[in-house]
Amino acid sequence: MAKKNKKLKALWADFKKFITRGNVLDMAVGVIIGGAFNAIVNSVVKILMSVVTWAVPGGINGLITVLPAVNDTQRGVVGQMFSSADLNDKVIEYATKNGVENLTVSSTEFVGWKNSLLSLYTLHGDKYSYNLSAVIDWGAFINAVISFLIIAATLFVIVKVAAAVRKKNEEFKAAALERYYQAHPEERPAPVDPEKPKPTEAELLTAILLELQKQNAPVEEPKPAEEPVKEEKKEEKPAEEKPAEEKPVEEKPAEEKPAETPEEK
Repeated sequence: MAKKNKKLKALWADFKKFITRGNVLDMAVGVIIGGAFNAIVNSVVKILMSVVTWAVPGGINGLITVLPAVNDTQRGVVGQMFSSADLNDKVIEYATKNGVENLTVSSTEFVGWKNSLLSLYTLHGDKYSYNLSAVIDWGAFINAVISFLIIAATLFVIVKVAAAVRKKNEEFKAAALERYYQAHPEERPAPVDPEKPKPTEAELLTAILLELQKQNAPVEEPKPAEEPVKEEKKEEKPAEEKPAEEKPVEEKPAEEKPAETPEEK
């Protein structure tokens, strides 16, 4: 239960925060003023159209076209359309079709039959048309078009005046700020370098496309580093040992034996 109450309090807090937002209140005020302004415009248009359609029976509401009936449902009980001057005769005809004879305007039942008939027809100007008939209401269309043009022109003037007032206000502030900087040049901010031109939409799309292509490209497996080819050293054959040259044996001179003495002999 406590958890449910906590959720309700949080929901109420969110709703309260929503309805007290500035833009919501501004929108509500705009809707109310717009509705009141729309009523004024419709009244003005009706006055203008009444003057323009002075000669048309029923004024602007009489500008209708009843399309021909294509089946029995659209033909009506006493006709598809009739004039308001023929209403009493149509009431008597309607009562006669329903089995009531000798009905007159002074009869007590006449009002009931009249109301019953009028519930099936709609008055457009000075003519009644059957409710199930296809009707083109030119008066309502012209009224809507003129109302739209008046509202659009009014909003255009309001927007232009507001833009002019805003521009004048900005120019006044800029002039006042410039006068202040002229009186206090030490407080003038340093000029800011112009920003780089922003990329166009085409350039942004091209950059995004290139980035996606890079991300979707298959990852290449790193190749093992190639070991440097070692040059095979040619095995140097040991130099053939030349047979040592035989040195000539020096003949040692024969040792001279000492001469034998006569004693040895």
